[in-house]
Amino acid sequence: SFIGEESVAAGEGSILTDNPTWIIDPIDGTTNFVHRFPFVAVSIGFVVNKKIEFGIVYSCIEDKMYTARKGKGAFCNGQKLQVSGQQDITKSLLVTELGSNRDPEAIKIILSNMERLLSIPIHG
Repeated sequence: SFIGEESVAAGEGSILTDNPTWIIDPIDGTTNFVHRFPFVAVSIGFVVNKKIEFGIVYSCIEDKMYTARKGKGAFCNGQKLQVSGQQDITKSLLVTELGSNRDPEAIKIILSNMERLLSIPIHG
């Protein structure tokens, strides 16, 4: 099976089944791309039985290829990636994205989540 982000965004329905499925977003960061903000990528995932098996993200502007495979780790241009050992949230960097849904109920939830996050003394 195949799920394309651009067709889903255009209103076409999509149902994830247990079938092996490619999920592709050819311009991940469409809004960035439209505004010439240099953070866009091509994102590809492969799912079997509704579980991700591997993913590839190519950051076009940076010429960085991120890959990850279930049980095998994640890499950037072949170099292994790992999460930091930071356990103190006050020394962490918070990065968030508001999304494109402007439905009033969704906005309420997003702003409520943001309010909770911003009350934590974090970098961001």
